[in-house]
Amino acid sequence: MQIRMLMKHEKPPMSLLLLADPSRKVVESYLQRGQCFIAQEKEQIIGVYVLLATRPETIELVNLAVDEGYQGRGIGKKLVLHAIAEANRLGFKTIEVGTGNSSIDQLALYQKCGFRITGIDKDFFLRHYSEKIFENGIQVVDMIRLAQDL
Repeated sequence: MQIRMLMKHEKPPMSLLLLADPSRKVVESYLQRGQCFIAQEKEQIIGVYVLLATRPETIELVNLAVDEGYQGRGIGKKLVLHAIAEANRLGFKTIEVGTGNSSIDQLALYQKCGFRITGIDKDFFLRHYSEKIFENGIQVVDMIRLAQDL
């Protein structure tokens, strides 16, 4: 598996990006403002994430997704660790990530990779998404914010 930055002439893997965020408008905004990285096995894109500078010394990891057929193989962890290394290489001091209150596996993954919970953005998904989102049988309502000093 190879992880690399998506080239300007390449089309972003929207189906994967929409696994992480169901709003095409939000995803397209991230892509315009951030750097997209893909994980490839041979010619197939199997994972993706976007790094988005949010403040002078802070970058956010957004839209992390792994193709459903490749989940459970440690690819998500490799992508998170790659994002941390890339943020560090770019000179940022802090990397942040946010996930839904119902994203049990993602919360575990981020903490295993060194992130700590820094706060809760109450009602985030109610304010920013017109349709209800459910995951693990739980409505996604609040954004759990995590960060790691680099």
